[in-house]
Amino acid sequence: MTFASDNWAGAAPEILDAIARANVGAVPGYGGDDLTKKVEARFCEVFEKDCRVFFVATGGAANGLALSVLLPPYGMILAHEASHVQMDECAGPEFFTGGAKILPVAGADGKLTPDGVAGALAGFPERPPHGAPAACLSLTQGTECGTIYSVSELTDLCAAARHAGLTVHLDGARFANAAAALGAAPADLSWRAGVDVLCFGGTKNGCIAAEAVIFFDPEKAADFEFRRKRAGHLWSKMRFIAAQFDGYFENGLWLDLAARANAMAKKLSAGLGAIDGVEISYPTEINEVFAVFPDGVAEHLRDQGRVFFPWVTPGDPAGGKMQRLICSFRTTDEDIASFLDAARRAG
Repeated sequence: MTFASDNWAGAAPEILDAIARANVGAVPGYGGDDLTKKVEARFCEVFEKDCRVFFVATGGAANGLALSVLLPPYGMILAHEASHVQMDECAGPEFFTGGAKILPVAGADGKLTPDGVAGALAGFPERPPHGAPAACLSLTQGTECGTIYSVSELTDLCAAARHAGLTVHLDGARFANAAAALGAAPADLSWRAGVDVLCFGGTKNGCIAAEAVIFFDPEKAADFEFRRKRAGHLWSKMRFIAAQFDGYFENGLWLDLAARANAMAKKLSAGLGAIDGVEISYPTEINEVFAVFPDGVAEHLRDQGRVFFPWVTPGDPAGGKMQRLICSFRTTDEDIASFLDAARRAG
């Protein structure tokens, strides 16, 4: 009974089938094959724009490499205090950018606001050469708190960034979950809103190792191929990343998988919220549920083999008692019912 992470869920059968289809014959390496070119073009169709697409194997590499071209090594990135680039990448963004500073910014429910960004900038005034100049705004969609930015919220944040002279990076490890929840066009959740570079994740949503760095302004990608190579993320057998995205987009699979995970999380959240003493910490808008259980209940559930983890971040509203439970495309109604029954009995 695992609600540990969508990373634990393995691969969707359709993705494995796509990899098997690509595993035939000998084709050029390093992205020179027809399948990789076909899937790069498919990204342009999905996002309704000619863009440059680069495949890498991990979300951490995608974020770090994307940020490396959006600001100088002495620049500053504004990011939510609980964001992945701030909390969970072992200073990877600082490494890839050559030492850029991350300024953590607070925001309710894992989200930034234009006022919050403006306030952070006001508290870190320009004082060359002593202060790192603000250069980039990094956003996460969906957020580390399981919430999502609406199209209008994203557009307003990007406009605020532009006004301050900042580029905009979007960490989209769970972009599919946000798109499925909002029913919005991928273009509206990215470049039309003002995003410069999107790190589009597939690994958390049914792929094995498939991430894409999408540049909506091709000029910003001028030297990215060299940065990717230098970082060790130019796969020799690139067709196997491309194949995953080929299967991912086929017949809208990526949105179907994400919608399934979102629906399971909604059901889990509603069921937990109906149990006396359980508090839901954040709105459940994608496939993540954050909850505070009565004393001893979380430990009792874990002792029974239910897998989920405590979740402590800056600004934690629960004083270290919050738990994170994540649903995936493989979560079933039976999984939810069994967990809720155990939680009721444990309480």
